[in-house]
Amino acid sequence: MYSLFVASLSLLILASSMYLQARGESRGSVAFLDGSSHRYIRNHAQDGAGKVNSMSSNEIAATISVLLGFAPSLSLPVDSSYKLNEVLFPNPFDRPNAIFLLEVTGVEEPVLTSEYLSSQTANVFRSRISGSSNTKLELSGEDEVSVVSLNNSLDLECNAACLDKELSDLAIWMGGSYVGTIESLDGKLTVPLASGSTLSLHLAKKADLQFASILVSLVRNVQKAVEIHKDLSESSVMPSEIMTGRFTGIEALRAEYGSGDTARQGVELLQTILLKLSDMLQVSYKGKLVGVIILNNESSSESGMLLDVTFTARILRLLKEESSSTTESEVLLVRRSLAWITGVILLLSTLFGVYLLLNMPLTRDTLLYSNVKLD
Repeated sequence: MYSLFVASLSLLILASSMYLQARGESRGSVAFLDGSSHRYIRNHAQDGAGKVNSMSSNEIAATISVLLGFAPSLSLPVDSSYKLNEVLFPNPFDRPNAIFLLEVTGVEEPVLTSEYLSSQTANVFRSRISGSSNTKLELSGEDEVSVVSLNNSLDLECNAACLDKELSDLAIWMGGSYVGTIESLDGKLTVPLASGSTLSLHLAKKADLQFASILVSLVRNVQKAVEIHKDLSESSVMPSEIMTGRFTGIEALRAEYGSGDTARQGVELLQTILLKLSDMLQVSYKGKLVGVIILNNESSSESGMLLDVTFTARILRLLKEESSSTTESEVLLVRRSLAWITGVILLLSTLFGVYLLLNMPLTRDTLLYSNVKLD
């Protein structure tokens, strides 16, 4: 009896350690979405043995860099380069040059299945995220890449009446309804979900209002990004574009309701909205865009963004170009100085020679030097 108890306890400890190790080695999952008119992402997420592939944050950053039309980091290992070939189509001359990057915190696993996602969009590549380190996504520079933040809140430019209108528009867009107002504390947002259930948010509750506000802010920021893209498309030089942000609304629902039905319905609503936003972006960008959705099982207070967009590489290149231009300007200054000095010397020599020629004495020798024939 005692040996059976010890064996059961050992199995429990082993299972717990394996679970903690798996939690420590993975921070969630990533999904790449592209359209039907242009294919940039492969549609398989398993290897030959049937195991789900995993990608590190460095490999995700390198994939995004390539999709934007830039070379990945030189420090990328060879194995990671092979991993990029598993994700991307091998066509270096056809890249979307536009990325929709959103990190969703506080989500363990996606609610909607891969089969449903594939039925709603042209192509989906999903992978588990290995490791727990954050990575800097180094881009070439602000003049070559347009970065649009999706984290702008509506609080500064939208009052209660404005938010009521935005929620009403969102409800109509999702086939739901919005009744009441926020100011009267009876606002209610009802949205049907793909699973057949219905999510009802009572905006008198702080968690429901926070989730709905962040959701509306996301939709509005994407619409602004589309307007910026239209302005950029009219310019002579078209830069690469990346929309990046972090969605923390699920954390508000989990803090209030736990990981039960309400939080799961919130995740399902978010996934459905992301699919509709992806379709809208594909139309606006004419298929030349890839969506990257990162599900991070850690909260925003526990960790920073998995991918932090920086312009370090561009700054270093600018310093090199500035040093090179300084050297070239110095050489040009020396050459111009020598040219001016030589020109002045030649001019003075010519004037001095003409002066001597006009004022030389008329003697036999000078006449001979002047080719004058003497009798």
